[in-house]
Amino acid sequence: MKLIGFRARLFVILALFAVVPSVILTFAWGGIMTRLLPVMSGKAAWDTVSTGGARVIAMAREGAPSGRDAAVINEHERALANATTRSRQYELITERAPAALMVASLLVVALLGFLAARVAGHLTRQMSRPLDELVAWAGRIGRGEPLPAVEAKGAPEFRVLREGMRQMAADIEAGRRSALEAERLSAMRETARQVAHELKNPLTPIRFAVARLKGNVPAELAETVGVLDAESARLDQMARSFAQFGRLPDGPVAEVDVAELVSAAVRASVPEQTRLTVTVETGLSLMGRHEALTRAIANVLVNAVEAGGAAGELVVDARASGSNVVVAIRDNGPGIDPSKLAAIWEPYVTHKAGGTGLGLAIVRQTVEAHGGNVLAESTPGAGTTVTLVIPSR
Repeated sequence: MKLIGFRARLFVILALFAVVPSVILTFAWGGIMTRLLPVMSGKAAWDTVSTGGARVIAMAREGAPSGRDAAVINEHERALANATTRSRQYELITERAPAALMVASLLVVALLGFLAARVAGHLTRQMSRPLDELVAWAGRIGRGEPLPAVEAKGAPEFRVLREGMRQMAADIEAGRRSALEAERLSAMRETARQVAHELKNPLTPIRFAVARLKGNVPAELAETVGVLDAESARLDQMARSFAQFGRLPDGPVAEVDVAELVSAAVRASVPEQTRLTVTVETGLSLMGRHEALTRAIANVLVNAVEAGGAAGELVVDARASGSNVVVAIRDNGPGIDPSKLAAIWEPYVTHKAGGTGLGLAIVRQTVEAHGGNVLAESTPGAGTTVTLVIPSR
């Protein structure tokens, strides 16, 4: 047998809580009054008084009373007759009252039942609809479906509960996305490690062989050997990029002077002809891995130099912001299409010929490993600003 729904159960419970006590009290009162009214009527006592009074009046009249006494006797006889009449009326009422009380009790019970049904129906609507909605929401959250914007009416407490469930759903969805992203990046890092390993195995002897050929090569083969040297060097750099992306930043964590960090990255990646402005807040430092952070900033600078070209101009600004160190690198290149801006941090996404698309992916991986985050802002035709936000401790 299929169980009745929550709303029906709630309606029955509320109705019973209202009707059952009312029925018991109403019928108890009716039964008590039905038993008490005949007792309270005093029929036997009034019959005795009436009979005795009539005899006394008859005896008083047999004694030939005077005119004054006769008037008193007559007055008493009228009062006795009036009282007896009232006793008969009250007796009639008490005989019919129980039936009237039972009818009245039934009417009261019916009225209370109607009112209880209306109140119970209102309460069940106010409670069951929001609860049914929240149960449906729980199922949607479990299936990863979005929550509806329209909400059922209900008490203010349900609104608070809905807001909590919406926040919970957002947190769960963010956790799901984070877990999927972490799993995806883990798979990409594993692929990168394997590619780097497979490249290095044959590349190392090739590089040695090319180095030996460069020392003793005929003139007619010099260009060919130069091509081999350049391409093997490019493959070696690609293997290094895959290897860097394939592992999380390692090494000891120590206090890093940000001015020295930026200076090392500039020396490694910015050519002399590029116009460069560097501003570093005095005494700025953070706890981190010096080599990994230097490589991350250098990767951003390399991209900025390539974006600016021969007339490139870079501005590097490092400052404290609350408990974070913010390093902003701005170039004057052509900028990035807004539709492509979010994808620049993705591995293997590149718009440069011969690029691996791992430079900025390594930057994001390094900064996030330090508990920070990366941002990019760009205006087509006006350059791009890449910002690294790194906790100082």
